[in-house]
Amino acid sequence: MYANQLINEAEVQKTWGPIIEESTGITEKAKLSWMSKYCHYHNLNESVYNTVHLNPNMNTQGMGATAFPSDPTTMNNFNGAMTPGSGDRPFSLLPLAMQVAAQTVGLDLVPVVPMQGPMGVLTYLDFVYGGGRTTQAGGIDGNSAPLLIKAPLTQVTGTALAVNSVIYVGTGANASYELTYVGQSRIDGFPIFRVRGNSDAAGTTFAQGTEGYEPIYTAVAAATSFFLEAAMTTDLGDFDGAAEYVKALEDHITGFSGDAFEDNNRAGNPPMVAIDSNDPYERGVGESTPDNIMGLSLFNKSVAAKTFQVAAAVTREQVQDLKQFGIDAVAQVEAVLVNELTQSINKYILDRIFRNGATNAGNVNTVDGLQLSAAYGTTVGAVTIPLGLGNADNTTIINATVQRTIVGAGGETQGTLQRRLYTKVLAASNLIATRGRRGPATFAVTSGEIATALQDVAGFVPYPLSNTINQAGGSLYPIGALAGVTIYVDPNMAWTDYRVAVGRKGDGNSPGLVFMPYLMAESVETIAEGTMAPKIAVKSRFALVDAGFHPETMYYTLGFNFEAGTSII
Repeated sequence: MYANQLINEAEVQKTWGPIIEESTGITEKAKLSWMSKYCHYHNLNESVYNTVHLNPNMNTQGMGATAFPSDPTTMNNFNGAMTPGSGDRPFSLLPLAMQVAAQTVGLDLVPVVPMQGPMGVLTYLDFVYGGGRTTQAGGIDGNSAPLLIKAPLTQVTGTALAVNSVIYVGTGANASYELTYVGQSRIDGFPIFRVRGNSDAAGTTFAQGTEGYEPIYTAVAAATSFFLEAAMTTDLGDFDGAAEYVKALEDHITGFSGDAFEDNNRAGNPPMVAIDSNDPYERGVGESTPDNIMGLSLFNKSVAAKTFQVAAAVTREQVQDLKQFGIDAVAQVEAVLVNELTQSINKYILDRIFRNGATNAGNVNTVDGLQLSAAYGTTVGAVTIPLGLGNADNTTIINATVQRTIVGAGGETQGTLQRRLYTKVLAASNLIATRGRRGPATFAVTSGEIATALQDVAGFVPYPLSNTINQAGGSLYPIGALAGVTIYVDPNMAWTDYRVAVGRKGDGNSPGLVFMPYLMAESVETIAEGTMAPKIAVKSRFALVDAGFHPETMYYTLGFNFEAGTSII
């Protein structure tokens, strides 16, 4: 993904990198790169023909009411179309923006792609199994179905579909398409089908690659039902959604490039090869068989900046009297506002990470029956652990239901219980690697009590696991790494919140959350008419984007439950 303005990134970093490093102390290469680009865009936003965006001759006669000026429409129209205001410093401050960027630790958890305007564009690619279209496109292409589709369905009669099960779908007296069940999507659990079109709507002869008499999207969406035979008399169930392409990276189909999809490999035409076979072609078959088609799709997602804003005021007495203590009241207020923005952005990012992780945990449980959350105690029983709101629904909490693991006997100690937490974080990291197929997790965020337990057992000698966790307290800063996963402590989580969000920070070109700042911090200082005291307003404008088709696969939220009498610290 990238913003839609081309710049010389090397030249920009050469200009701004030393300045950022000197003023903030940041040396991390990736962070210096995006902060340099942000400085460049910020400078462009602040400057018009190398001047600030207010004409110096705009002074008003007297203070008047406290107000912001309106748009003058042109550089030389300040005395005409605009409404004058009382502001003295209505341009944004780059040092303030850098202060917010440097202190917002949440930006260490997600890739940052600066925007040069209030609206940006993310572009990403996806590879699909093609050979046709799932939606109407006009002409014969609209009736040519792709070789593979997936669609949610509910089976109301008969046994569950097995690999190579055949169903029929269409409208009218006969089926338009024969669908062979390939398997279940590893991401959303939807069934995947191989498509054969009916070359004769009045008969039952099917051939690969020939069009049915209606588009596949009509057959699935309009007919809704699927049947046991081509005559469509025995209704097996209903489709619950539209036909979709099968994405090749997330849902790789065994045999697509080999012998399993050759047209003659059907029952009654020996030698029969199952559709889940991964055998290659024989030479003679390969040179006489058309290639199966894959497609490349380019998608754009428009992104609009959203706003956090806060203001503060001081009295003239505060400005005057605090000087005797060497305190600059205006600077102190500005620091408080920066802290407010920083914490708001951190919480916003972490909330989205936990929600994406909860969504992924729910999907994994539905598709694979896998649950990494765990409960520990001395009695047997089922425990429900709330993981938080799902990403697609702001009202439904996703829960993990697990059987309690019995601990505290057979040589187990508090240390062995703490060590179990390590294994769960490691399992979540590996799950992200296998499910998302981009690599293992790079960070985990948890509460103070879980972090204390991880620190306490960092040097667990009998059963060690590679880690660099230190035993010094902190806030939302890393306490070390566990098997390559950096552990962050969120001070805003309740001490007894036993959830852990494990995630992978991408590079801006992979699925997951992407932070796109437009103006990290804009400060406006005005003088109140009634008190003649300064007022300061700070605003941050940015977008936090769920990029890609399955951004939730980059995160996993797990929770723990400890029965009374079972303690981890």
